[in-house]
Amino acid sequence: MEQYEPDRPPPARPDAAGRGLPGGRPALTRRSLLRAGAGGALTAGALGALSACGIPAAGRTQGGTATEDRSAEEKTVNFSNWPEYIDVDDSGKHHPTLETFTRRTGIRVQYSEDINDNNEFFGKIKPQLAAGQDTGRDVIVLTDWLAARVIRLGWVQKLDPANLPHAFANLAEQFRSPEWDPGHAYSYPWQGVSTVIAYNKKALDGIQVRSVSDLLDNPRLKGRVGFLSEMRDSMGMTLLDMGKDPAKVTGDDYDAAIARVQKAVDKGQIRRFTGNDYTSDLSKGDLAACLAWGGDVVQLKADNPDVGYLIPDAGYMTATDCMLIPNKARHKANAERLIDFFYEPEQGAALAAYINYVSPVDGVKPYLAKIDKSAADNPLIIPDKATAARSHAFRALGEKEEAAYEEKFAKLTGA
Repeated sequence: MEQYEPDRPPPARPDAAGRGLPGGRPALTRRSLLRAGAGGALTAGALGALSACGIPAAGRTQGGTATEDRSAEEKTVNFSNWPEYIDVDDSGKHHPTLETFTRRTGIRVQYSEDINDNNEFFGKIKPQLAAGQDTGRDVIVLTDWLAARVIRLGWVQKLDPANLPHAFANLAEQFRSPEWDPGHAYSYPWQGVSTVIAYNKKALDGIQVRSVSDLLDNPRLKGRVGFLSEMRDSMGMTLLDMGKDPAKVTGDDYDAAIARVQKAVDKGQIRRFTGNDYTSDLSKGDLAACLAWGGDVVQLKADNPDVGYLIPDAGYMTATDCMLIPNKARHKANAERLIDFFYEPEQGAALAAYINYVSPVDGVKPYLAKIDKSAADNPLIIPDKATAARSHAFRALGEKEEAAYEEKFAKLTGA
């Protein structure tokens, strides 16, 4: 596993991931580059493969398994995250927040950008987790649907609240009550990822877009609409538009939403279901409007004045990428100190200024304003109460539900 230490640069990134926008920010972010198309929920085939490997069903919670904590004698913590998902200084060689943590605590962070896909990474660590072995990692960042699954499997450790005073006090209200981890006993959000409607004003040429219904039904947008290849985001936004709560979705609700989008596919309304490539299509005007991730929109809007966004009256979807401590991690206390460190508002602001996704840390706004006032005033990064109240999450799905929902979505998208 590649390591990050304060006195050496991080491992080189692939060219695609490091490519920048004209304004200097990374063009392909963690969400746009990696999550769509590859980081979605487990398909029926993948779920079957888990069973074939002898992995217990999701409902068989065994409880987190600790090992002897070597935090006191080994001043290190192994942190696995996604590419382009932490602050980097102007030289591109240092992560200022990690260096601050090391200076303050004496704990060296071995930082690895080795999570390129939820399913792929899960496949990498599941043999050790299933066998009750150390994965070599103390903190991992997984999207909420997979975080829920590993918690149900009993493959992550319960957190010690005594080591998380800032996290407990400063977790934003919007993220406090996930039904899959009540009270955040096992996880804390790293960042929130919101799905909104983005548009190219020039390409719209006066066409009004206010809702998902406009994307699906307005004939003047035929062939110029994009939906996301992430099931929970595209179907969640559709469900909201239909007056259904994704947190309480039933099979009948889901089938109705699939049929709704299928109708638009059949008549050629939707150009395609996209991953990262919607950013290019939207900037060029090949897409007049699309479902998009907020962090991408912030970056695109900074470089193209024609790009804008809206939050439908029906609401919008927000997912979370979450920090967890795997079973048998050698440095649990050090890991908890690192998690807690990022819930100090000043550190949360440093992340938000670079990443541009939704900060889960309450109180970051005045610190972020000192770095970038426009970011501090952007509701896609720091939602106000009214915006946060319109946010919705897709409920955790059982194993059979997940397979069925993904199979239907794959048929819809032609995947």
